[in-house]
Amino acid sequence: MAKKNKKLNKGDDVTWQSHGKEVEGSVTRKIDERTEAAGRTVDASDDEPQYEVRSDRTGKNAVHKPESLHKEKGGS
Repeated sequence: MAKKNKKLNKGDDVTWQSHGKEVEGSVTRKIDERTEAAGRTVDASDDEPQYEVRSDRTGKNAVHKPESLHKEKGGS
């Protein structure tokens, strides 16, 4: 089971699943309030933050819940 309050910081190297493939990238910011990010409305809060990430391969941004992100070992 994923940790509910996973600690991620700006610049952390992470991976996530997108369309059945593993994507590598980095955290660009923590989102802890309802806002627009990566082309959509993100319904985040202090209790349920989400993270904006940038793909290393495409340079595109996405937003994911912490349980969807896997911190790379040896990352910052």
